[in-house]
Amino acid sequence: MQLTLSSLDKFFTTPVDSETRSRVIGGIIKKTVDPVDTADTIVIAVGSVIFGITLVMIIYAWFNRNYRPIRAKNLVWTTSIHIAGILWFLGNIVANGHVKIVGAFAHCKLWILWFRIFFCYVFASMVIVRLYALDRVFNQNKPFRGRANLIAVGIVAAFNVLFCLIVQFINSDLTVSQSTNFAVCDVNMGLRIAAITIQWVLWLGVAVLIYRLRNIQSSFNEFRESLAIFIVAILTLIDTSVNNFVFRFYPLMMKHRIEKTAVDVLAANIMVWLILAQPVYNCMFNRRKYETGWLEKLTKDGHKKEYDVSSGQAGLTTAYAKMNDSQFQETQLNFSSSDGIDPAYYGSGNPYDNATLSGDATLRNPEVYINQDSIPIALRTNLHIHRPVLNTPSMFNRPNSNNGEGRNVI
Repeated sequence: MQLTLSSLDKFFTTPVDSETRSRVIGGIIKKTVDPVDTADTIVIAVGSVIFGITLVMIIYAWFNRNYRPIRAKNLVWTTSIHIAGILWFLGNIVANGHVKIVGAFAHCKLWILWFRIFFCYVFASMVIVRLYALDRVFNQNKPFRGRANLIAVGIVAAFNVLFCLIVQFINSDLTVSQSTNFAVCDVNMGLRIAAITIQWVLWLGVAVLIYRLRNIQSSFNEFRESLAIFIVAILTLIDTSVNNFVFRFYPLMMKHRIEKTAVDVLAANIMVWLILAQPVYNCMFNRRKYETGWLEKLTKDGHKKEYDVSSGQAGLTTAYAKMNDSQFQETQLNFSSSDGIDPAYYGSGNPYDNATLSGDATLRNPEVYINQDSIPIALRTNLHIHRPVLNTPSMFNRPNSNNGEGRNVI
């Protein structure tokens, strides 16, 4: 019988020491085997810190989720992408050979299939769903909430779980095998081909959606971000393919396993930073100016309905309606007490400025309210304010401007 990694336990019935492990496995793979040491611990620690920094940014984004440029990034899905990246990293710790395959880590199929492969798929699938949400809102003119959300989650879960379940029940010699006595995992070449091919298909789906979203980049600035994410993913996939097919036993070689884990960690975090970094940075250091410019650009490009853009104390507001994580609000005007209608906007000859209560007015005692300046503004009938064109800067007075001209709307 030929000696292979999956058959080592048939020849060695008890756990072997580190020297014997390196010598025997090195003879099988014709490579020098590097044991787990301090460098692997450093890789795990640095990777954890990087994911932690990204998590801090996401937590900050949640605390400022009402800041509209952040809200537009769909925090639920973006957070899900990061969580998938963390679990993918946990799978990499075992799959890439940074720990000894003993104790809690002595379950190769669990860590490689259900953490490394599954959450790598989930990561890509979440990116697809997030881009599909944009496509549904901007290209299909449909809301992404309720049933649409549930269908997207269902498809992602069903596809990823189904693949891993099928692999789980296939004989380990054909999928993920391990040698307990030599503390080593081995992934069958057939599974490698299938798993990596599916990754390429998933990211091809991302490419299709990016192409469909190419016409909304001017207002929503997602095209460049998505294209950058795609480039990072393709470079990572190329690295994955080379390591799995050219350096099949890379988890046993220090240089290659560190390089592979480093690439995956950087890719998973860079993608999240490409989504959130700009709005989070501006929320911290350039809050009002960036938000106002963002909303003006959004409205100018004709997407105010998608974000429920309305007029408020800051000049522009939005409820981020169609892609809101929790609710949808109909478009409305929300004037504050500091917003005034500029008389110059309507012209000096506005026929309604001096209107008084007519004899057929709807108030019960019209005689009492001939001079409507004496009644609450909400009860006046001489206010004929047309629904203005949204976001026209000349419409609104600044508080206490124009010597008190114009009526305040409350």
